[in-house]
Amino acid sequence: MMTKLVYFAWVRERIGKAEEEISLPADVVTVGDLLSHLKGLGEEYEAALQFPQAIRVAINMEHAEHDELIAGAREIGLFPPMTGG
Repeated sequence: MMTKLVYFAWVRERIGKAEEEISLPADVVTVGDLLSHLKGLGEEYEAALQFPQAIRVAINMEHAEHDELIAGAREIGLFPPMTGG
């Protein structure tokens, strides 16, 4: 099953694309697993996700914590941390 990933702001700039559809391995079950998996896809992903704990994630446009399951996600968005107030 393919999962749509959407990248925002400097995450998008570092990875070099706005979105992509990827097939995730069976052992990628949480947001944290996803970030670890993506870091292994190449140096641009490694650069974008070098501080995975700082990355904010939305599953189907709803904010998700890093321990949340991604099963059934149609779209997963990755954002840099929010700045300012």
